[in-house]
Amino acid sequence: MTSSPRRALPSLLVSTIVISAACAPGAWAKSPVATGTGGAVATISEQASQSALAILNQGGNAVDAAVAAAATLGVTDPFSCGIGGGGFMMIYLAKDKRVITIDHREMAPANFKPSVFQQDGKELNFDEVLASGMSVGVPGTVRGWHEALDRYGSMSLRQVLQPAIKVAADGFKVNANFSRLVASNERKFQLFPATAKLYLKDGKALPEGSLLRNPDLAKAYRELGAGGIKVFYEGKIARAMVDAVNHPGAKVRAGAMTMADLANYEARIRQPLRSTYRGYELYGMPLPSSGGVAVAEALNILEGYDLKAMPRDKVEHLYLEASRIAFADRNAYLADPEYLEAPVQGLLSKDYAARRREQINPQRAASHAAAGDPYPFQDDQSVPLRPAAAKLLAEGAHTTHLTVSDKEGNIVSYTFTIESWGGSGITVPGYGFLLNNEMTDFDFSGPHPNVPEAGKRPRSSMSPTLAFKGGKPAFSIGSPGGATIITTVLQTIVNHVDLGMTMDQAVDAPRLSERNGAATDIEPGYAATGAAQSLESYGQRWGGTPREIGAANALLFNADGTVTAVSEGKRHGTGSALVQKKAH
Repeated sequence: MTSSPRRALPSLLVSTIVISAACAPGAWAKSPVATGTGGAVATISEQASQSALAILNQGGNAVDAAVAAAATLGVTDPFSCGIGGGGFMMIYLAKDKRVITIDHREMAPANFKPSVFQQDGKELNFDEVLASGMSVGVPGTVRGWHEALDRYGSMSLRQVLQPAIKVAADGFKVNANFSRLVASNERKFQLFPATAKLYLKDGKALPEGSLLRNPDLAKAYRELGAGGIKVFYEGKIARAMVDAVNHPGAKVRAGAMTMADLANYEARIRQPLRSTYRGYELYGMPLPSSGGVAVAEALNILEGYDLKAMPRDKVEHLYLEASRIAFADRNAYLADPEYLEAPVQGLLSKDYAARRREQINPQRAASHAAAGDPYPFQDDQSVPLRPAAAKLLAEGAHTTHLTVSDKEGNIVSYTFTIESWGGSGITVPGYGFLLNNEMTDFDFSGPHPNVPEAGKRPRSSMSPTLAFKGGKPAFSIGSPGGATIITTVLQTIVNHVDLGMTMDQAVDAPRLSERNGAATDIEPGYAATGAAQSLESYGQRWGGTPREIGAANALLFNADGTVTAVSEGKRHGTGSALVQKKAH
C-alpha cells in the first residue's frame, strides 16, 4: 500500500496461542508454534482463530474458515481491517492443484481525477486528507468474501458470520494493546461522533479490561447474512456509507461517493504471479498489489549468490541491497493493471535480475538505486516511455494477515486492511464499522503510474504468498505492515530457505526493511547489537525511530503430513495459532 512520505507508523505484531480441538477451553496453552493434523489457522486474534476452528470443526473448508476469521477480526481488530476496507485473498485448491487470487482492493469513486488531492496546484496536507470523507475508497471486502464463498466455499455467508456476530454481541475485553491504539487515535476519533461513542469514554481511550460490545456491527453482519451482498452495495448499508462519506462532519473534508460507485464495484479473479527460487515454486499477488513482483524480483537477484556459503551479515547486506533495487523498480513501474501495462514480464525475468545484480556492491551499501529498464527483457515491441525517478513513499502499516488450511489440503493466505490505524476514522452510524482511507495510497501528484483516477485501485504492497516444492505445498507466509510487508515476507523466506532457520525462528528474527530510502528501518534494540555493527561496516545506515516491523503468520507443511502453524513469538500484541488435532 502506498500513501505519502509524511508519516511512518508502527505495524501490527502478534504472538501465538495453540489449541487442540480435543482439549477443553481451560486446557489451552500459549505457544508460538503449533503442529498437528487436520486444519490449522494463524491470526492476530484469539477469537478470530477460534471462529475459524469452529467452522472447520463444523465441516467447513479453508475458505469458509478464512471468512469467519476475517469477520471476527473486524470486531476484535477493527482499527486494521473490516468490511469498510479491502484486500487480497490467495487460495490453493488441493483437488485441482490450482492457485487463484481474489482482488477485492478498494476502488476510487467515479469523481476522482489525478488532481483530486491538490488545491491551487499544491498537494493537500496528508493528515487532513487521511481523516476525511475524500480518503475513503469503495470497500471491496464484502464482495471479496462473497466471491470466495460462492466459488470455492462450502458454507453460506450467513453461516460463517455466526461466530463473529456472537463476539460482537457478547463483547470482548479490551487488552492493553487495543487501548493503546485507541489512545494514539483519540484526536482522529473525536472528529466523528459514532466512532467516539464506540471507542472513547469521556473523550479518552477505553481502559484495559473494559468490555467492548458492538451491537451495530452484529446488526450489520446479521443483515449481510440475511440479505447478501445487495444489502451492502445497494441497500441500507450502502446508503449509510454514502451519507457518512459525503457528510462526515463540519471539521473534515467531505467525499463525493455515490450509490452507483458502490453498486458498480466488482472483485477481480486474477491469475497469481509465478516465480521460482532455489527449487521452490512461489505464487504471489499480481497487480494492483506490487508485493508479488517485488518479492520475486528481489529473490531472483539473490538467487545468483551462494548465500548458504556466506556469513549471516553478508547475506543480510545482499538482502538489503536486493530489496533496494526491487523497490526502485516497484516505485517506477507498478500500478493498477487496468490503467497501464506494467512491464511485469521483464521485471520477473531471470536475465533482468542478472543485469540488476550487477548494480550491487557485495562489500558496500548503495545510497540509492535508480530504476532499471525491464522492457528489453520481455516480448514487447512497443516503445514505452521510461519513467522518471520516483520519490520514496511511506505507507500505512496497519493491516492484518491470516492463513488457514483444512483437512483436504486447501489453503488460504489472506491480507486485508482499512489502511491507517482506524482508517479514515469514520464509523458508519448504525452499523459499527470503520471506513478505509485507502485513497491515500495513491500518489498525490504526477506524472506517475499510481496517480488517482476514476475507478482505479491504488497500488498495494500486500503479499500473501504460497510456496510449493515437488508439486506439494511447502509453506504459506504473509504479513501486514504497509510497504514493509514486502520486506517482511522477503526476509522471512531468506531466513528460512537460505539461512536454514525453522519457520518460527525465521518469523522471530530481527527485521530490517530497506525500501530504497535514505536509511533502513529497524526494530527497537537492534542498533546496539553486534549484528547491526557488522552491517554498518558494509555502509548500511539505520533511520527513523525504531519500531516493530510486521506481524507474520505462516503455515509449514511437513513431510510427515502434519502442519505447523507459526505466528509471532515475541512482538507486541497477542495472536493465535490453532490446529484441529495437536500432534504428540
